[in-house]
Amino acid sequence: MAERSGGGPGAASTDTPVAELVQRATEQITRLVRDELTMARAEMTAKGKRAGVGAGLLGGSAALGLYAGGTAVATLVLALGAVMPDALAALIVTVVLAIAAAIAGQRGKKQVSKAMPATPTATRDSVRADAEAIRGAATRRQP
Repeated sequence: MAERSGGGPGAASTDTPVAELVQRATEQITRLVRDELTMARAEMTAKGKRAGVGAGLLGGSAALGLYAGGTAVATLVLALGAVMPDALAALIVTVVLAIAAAIAGQRGKKQVSKAMPATPTATRDSVRADAEAIRGAATRRQP
């Protein structure tokens, strides 16, 4: 193969045939896309692992919270039952808990809708930078 003027193995000169330049560009773009997909896969795997651990901890916390909440409700019903009929005490506690659950559910729904999208943001930014670099190189290359 003839030596190329212009330096490194990927350098192009004015003597380089267009077909070879197109072939190099195709190979580089293919490699770039593969690398970006690999990076996206790695980023999503890491996010998935963090989310899994967090979900497990939240699940355990929720179970313990349910036990504590149940005990607190029983204590409240027993305390109110000392000053009023048991059925009325249980009804009052049930209504208060239902209202609190509705408020918490609405706030939780708002928080979930505001949560970040599950997109690989670093990869997206890298792809945008790559596209800008390719556009810039193509613009500089045109006569």
